[in-house]
Amino acid sequence: MIEMRELTRREIAEVWSIDRSEVIEGIYHLEGGALVLRREHIEVSGWPPGEAEKYTPILLDCFDHGGWFNGAFDGAQLVGVAVLESRVIGDGRLQLKFLHVSHAYRGRGLGARLFELARTTARKRGGRRLYVSATPSENTVDFYTRLGCVVATEPDPELFELEPEDIHLECEI
Repeated sequence: MIEMRELTRREIAEVWSIDRSEVIEGIYHLEGGALVLRREHIEVSGWPPGEAEKYTPILLDCFDHGGWFNGAFDGAQLVGVAVLESRVIGDGRLQLKFLHVSHAYRGRGLGARLFELARTTARKRGGRRLYVSATPSENTVDFYTRLGCVVATEPDPELFELEPEDIHLECEI
């Protein structure tokens, strides 16, 4: 049985134990405002080298500034996580900063449950839309579009500069 609960600050480092391995068969590109899928085979074996060292301080800062962290646990093992930034972007957007589900737990609705919890939390916090800077893989973008996300008409300039290859999406909440 999967238990969903908020993470403590000390548990944030556990996000790197999530198995993010996958086989990617397509990458989306944004061309003239439209999503274009190009076939490309990529095998992702885990987190890129240095990812934990680079992003743990960013996640801790998010937590310290009131960010929302919700984890999915199978016993003591963290198998999924969603992180919602507390800082508002522009006209009422809150960033879904992080959403990952371990490979063995995908396809069971866990990611959608985490997304809906983030959407509900954003609404309670006064947000009007969720902002997602999504890895351009076919599985990731298709996941978010199935949940109602669309290409952001006005990507956040700072987030776009940080991740120009990502597909910047937003979703009404």
